Amino acid sequence: MTTVYDFSATAIDGVEQALEQYRGQALLIVNTASKCGFTGQYAGLEDLHRQYADKPFEVLGFPCNQFGQQEPGRAAEIASFCSSTYGVDFPMFDKVEVNGPNRHPLYAWLTSQKKGFLGSRDIKWNFTKFLTDREGRVVARYAPQVEPEAIKADIEKLI
Repeated sequence: MTTVYDFSATAIDGVEQALEQYRGQALLIVNTASKCGFTGQYAGLEDLHRQYADKPFEVLGFPCNQFGQQEPGRAAEIASFCSSTYGVDFPMFDKVEVNGPNRHPLYAWLTSQKKGFLGSRDIKWNFTKFLTDREGRVVARYAPQVEPEAIKADIEKLI
């Protein structure tokens, strides 16, 4: 059976990372953007990261430029913005596509596990969130407007 730990992605610093390194942790995987109406959620995501820093949980951010061209920068610009504006310290990855023929394999799997509105696999906008359990299975998908704080109860059930 495939799990989130079977995938890898390029970190924001350009180094390929196996998600296997997060084995045993619940993960909140989010497609992000720096120029979006939901960009302020970076603060809430960082709050979750810090609040559960000593627990088996991690937030993973995946910048995406597929929605309104709201993530136009290169990796270094994205990293700088996230760090200086929101104090982001959770792991960030290089830009990915979450829909279409070049959809990152991780997102192809995530969207096959939990469908969105009306059963669609496609991600509708930035800050769609997927929660995986400590065995690497997708347990929930959250719409962009769901604030990170609203996911705390679900995270606490897993850790």
